[in-house]
Amino acid sequence: MNFRKGKGREDPEINLIPFIDVLLVILIFLMVTTTYSKFTALQITLPTADAEKAMEQPFEINVGVDPQGRYLINNMQVAARDASGLADELKNTANANGQGKKDPVVIINADATAAHQSVINVLEAARLAGFEKLTFAAQTSGRK
Repeated sequence: MNFRKGKGREDPEINLIPFIDVLLVILIFLMVTTTYSKFTALQITLPTADAEKAMEQPFEINVGVDPQGRYLINNMQVAARDASGLADELKNTANANGQGKKDPVVIINADATAAHQSVINVLEAARLAGFEKLTFAAQTSGRK
């Protein structure tokens, strides 16, 4: 049924003006957010090191502290519980490996639940033994 007798049927048209407006906004957005390679590629000349790499690894003494306050020196449990006993054990370990003349690096591997006093005893023992190089071992948590 055709109720419009006098008018002819008009073909539908797509209005292109809003379409062009949207495309211009997208084009402007892309132009602004684009990074240009000539600005990001910096010409940097890095310095070079002329020093030779150290041929020798420093002598390391690993001291472990468990939650119960027990000590391990190079994975060997020691009976000492105080700083002076630990200092003697550290000196003996350094001398046993023939490294008594060198200053070893004492690496403290303390359990997260170990008492602070146990770690302080290791620090004091290293001071009494005359070892000045100390470091703490840590592990990453895996979460970021």
